[in-house]
Amino acid sequence: MKKQRRAFVGRVISGKMEKTAVVEVERLTRHRVYGKTMRSVKRYMVHNEGNQGKEGDLVKIEETRPLSKEKRWTIVEILERAR
Repeated sequence: MKKQRRAFVGRVISGKMEKTAVVEVERLTRHRVYGKTMRSVKRYMVHNEGNQGKEGDLVKIEETRPLSKEKRWTIVEILERAR
């Protein structure tokens, strides 16, 4: 049985590198004391085979084995193309 991998949906903010893109993932969390909804943004270096994910695209990324020093994610599918 295959282990379930972590997956996020984010927006490509940079696609200038070869086979690599930077994806920004935004999460909403509640403050543990005050209960206010906070926005937390994190950037991931993702594997972009064939440079299919362009800047502004909404993509689904999935955790994978380490591909380089900082890349541990890969683009699974493109949900929405940039205009």
